[in-house]
Amino acid sequence: MSGLRVVHAHGDRIVVSDPATGVELLSYVYRPEAAWEAPKPYIHPLRTLAGDVVTDYRPSDHRWHKGLSLTASHLSGANLWGGNSYVHGEGYLRLPERVGSMAHVAFDEVAAHDGRVVIAERLTWHPYDGRRWADEERRVEIHDVDHSSGSWALTWTSAVTNRRDEPLRFGSPTTAGRELAGYTGLFWRGPRSFRDGRILAPDAEGPGLLGAQASWLAFSGEHDGTDGHATLVFEHAPQNDHLGTAGAHPAHWFVRNDPFAGVAPSWAFYDELELAPGETLTRRYRIVVADGAWEREEITKYLRTRPW
Repeated sequence: MSGLRVVHAHGDRIVVSDPATGVELLSYVYRPEAAWEAPKPYIHPLRTLAGDVVTDYRPSDHRWHKGLSLTASHLSGANLWGGNSYVHGEGYLRLPERVGSMAHVAFDEVAAHDGRVVIAERLTWHPYDGRRWADEERRVEIHDVDHSSGSWALTWTSAVTNRRDEPLRFGSPTTAGRELAGYTGLFWRGPRSFRDGRILAPDAEGPGLLGAQASWLAFSGEHDGTDGHATLVFEHAPQNDHLGTAGAHPAHWFVRNDPFAGVAPSWAFYDELELAPGETLTRRYRIVVADGAWEREEITKYLRTRPW
């Protein structure tokens, strides 16, 4: 276990680094950006312990894809994802009046202690006209730095409370009529070199996992510029409660390795998720960032020996 260092550039970003390697593991950027891209905090760059970047930022194909961020592609008619909005029967249209934002309000904690960094933040969610639709309490934790295995972990927890007088409806292009485009929720955009990367789940592999359910999903890619690979493991917390019913329901995964590398444990892949006024939706995920191309057995052992 290594100590971690955190530097806060107020009004802009928080940078977390590993003093043992000198690597900046991530930047959590909360400064607002272009309105068309649905401003929201995001993590980029995200790096392995070897210093290799495993996120992309404003790629030419989707300028609103920014590293790792929480998104809402279809939210009661609003687009908190960014870019064009999908309309059934018409495709993707430039509708700026649908594009909203997730705004930073304050940090309740930014601290490094006991080999862990905690970033606790409050945010508000808004449609285009600026009304306050939701409050979010977000907690990003960086932990389990392990130089022997070349890995570290990030846990992302978001609790979203509906502040409207009517339900908030979380959807996706698939719930709006486009097949197998169920992207929404926490979304990772990988670097261009990760195109055609390997996709693994507990009992299957390959891009055919798009829309499938599993408790975890891993994506391995090869770097440009340096030798070697990296693996990111995305794990859905057992207590996550899909569709508001009792018990655990593994996420439906939005995952692609062509034409780009992207992963999202979707909140609403096939069906809308309705959040009643005053109610809170909580989701928690763990992301393991590892040097090398991890196999299923290695992933399974890691997760088994580090339970939630």
